[in-house]
Amino acid sequence: MSSSISPIFTGVSSYANDLQAVISRTVAIASLPLNQLQSQLQDMNGQSSALSGLDTNFTSLQTALGNLNTALGASSYDAVSSDTSAATVSVGSGALEGSYTIDISSVGSYSTAMSDPSLPAVTDPYSTSISSSNNYTLNVDGKTYSITPSDGSLVGLAKALNSSGASVQASVVNTGNFTSPQYRLVVRSANLGPDTIQLSDGTKDFLDSLSTGTLASYTVNGLSTPIQSTSRTVTLAPGLTVQLLQPTTSAQSVTVTVSRNMTAAESAISNFVTAYNSAVDALSQQVGQNAGQLSGQSIVRTLYSALRQITQYGGTSGGVTTLAALGINLDSTGKLSFDQTAFESANVGDMTNFLGSATTGGFLKAANDILNGVKDPTSGSLKTAIQQVQDQITHQNALISTQEQQINDLYTNLQQQMAAADAAIASLESQKNYITNLFTAMLNNNYTGVKSS
Repeated sequence: MSSSISPIFTGVSSYANDLQAVISRTVAIASLPLNQLQSQLQDMNGQSSALSGLDTNFTSLQTALGNLNTALGASSYDAVSSDTSAATVSVGSGALEGSYTIDISSVGSYSTAMSDPSLPAVTDPYSTSISSSNNYTLNVDGKTYSITPSDGSLVGLAKALNSSGASVQASVVNTGNFTSPQYRLVVRSANLGPDTIQLSDGTKDFLDSLSTGTLASYTVNGLSTPIQSTSRTVTLAPGLTVQLLQPTTSAQSVTVTVSRNMTAAESAISNFVTAYNSAVDALSQQVGQNAGQLSGQSIVRTLYSALRQITQYGGTSGGVTTLAALGINLDSTGKLSFDQTAFESANVGDMTNFLGSATTGGFLKAANDILNGVKDPTSGSLKTAIQQVQDQITHQNALISTQEQQINDLYTNLQQQMAAADAAIASLESQKNYITNLFTAMLNNNYTGVKSS
């Protein structure tokens, strides 16, 4: 019954309390189905809370699995340069263990051109430019680009060059002094090498060449043929990038070493085991003598099955074909433990072959597919169960709202009926009292007359 309506009936007849009792008993009987609906709603809310908890556990497990997939990628490799003043190195996806010797003969240079000093002097690069033209043509190694500045300033021209898509970098430099500034346009090639750069308006060329660039040049592992590059950032091998910083001497090459570091993978496996065991603990609270709100529901069996499928995965080749071979052991309670010594003794190649990746195959893909079957927002078994309970809660709330309104209407009607009955009784009682008093007065009068005679 709505808390906004008081169940107290106030009457004036001597039967007011009895009428109140009728109202209270009738409303109490009518409220029995409502009480049952509210009890069912409480159970549904408990189920929703339990499912949300399981959803959190399986999300953590899915995240741990994803972290394990990442830990076996580029982050599991270390790359070291023997001379970081000459070359630095970084690793990415596809890197392999190995050692490389680099001899750098040149780090190259960029072609640079500057606006001709005979052009109109520019003392304020934000208001004036080297030409009054509104349209220019930029030529970079035979490729032409149309340049249309947004305004007539030198800064506007530089911005237009930088946004043209050409492989150049334009800037404005002061070749004068503080009291007599003279700003000139500088255009530098974005790539190393002998690029030709010119800017014109169709009638006049505006740039003088300052320097002609050269390509970077280096050799790898003693090869006699040099490798030339238009960038100081070069791909030495799949997933291995080297930044050329300065030439090396004939007596001192740079050695780049790539090695596998399994520390991140060990940590990721440990976290996976922890997340898996947390999911097992959460499920165990829903079975047995003291089972929770999900006792007997099929989703519990479905989630247990998913966990069993993950631990029962087996590879088909190589020295590692089970989780136990990685040091991940399943005990009699359904929980996992991690033997770091066994993990470190496993062959890295066999290990990575067994684990695979979340997209290409192996344990990681199989486990990821299983968890997607649980967690998929549209068709996942756990997400479906959560949605079903939410739909039931919505429906139950609608039933409760309807029932409450019916009880409120019943109470209002009873109150009106009992008020009318109470008024009628009170009227009859008033008439009774009037007649009683009238007879009493008559009797008293008669008695007094007899007595006086």
